[in-house]
Amino acid sequence: MQKSYGEINMESSLDKKQRVNLLMDCYLDLLTDKQKDYLNLYYGEDLSLSEIAEELDVSRNAVYDNLKRAVHLLEDYEDKLHLLEKHQERMKLIDQIKEDQNTDHSKLDSYLEMLRRI
Repeated sequence: MQKSYGEINMESSLDKKQRVNLLMDCYLDLLTDKQKDYLNLYYGEDLSLSEIAEELDVSRNAVYDNLKRAVHLLEDYEDKLHLLEKHQERMKLIDQIKEDQNTDHSKLDSYLEMLRRI
């Protein structure tokens, strides 16, 4: 079950960081440069809130608020567009096809590769 905006915890688990990184892959271009910077420093470079605050010369609370807002935007985009969900469904289907394929399906490999590129 997806966490709501109020439940987003900046002291996040590996699963949370992994999800945000996947959402960033899908929607990062839709964010402002400032939002991208905060997300990249926290989730990409794994800096602490204090380290980011020092680097950007802002308060730790400002970093927390900006990260929370940016993650909320990513989740909103996903709620509306479902790009990550569709990608995960495609990858699951690809895995199922791989598991179920018989040895005499030479074209199936090329179809799987095309599906991966979508």
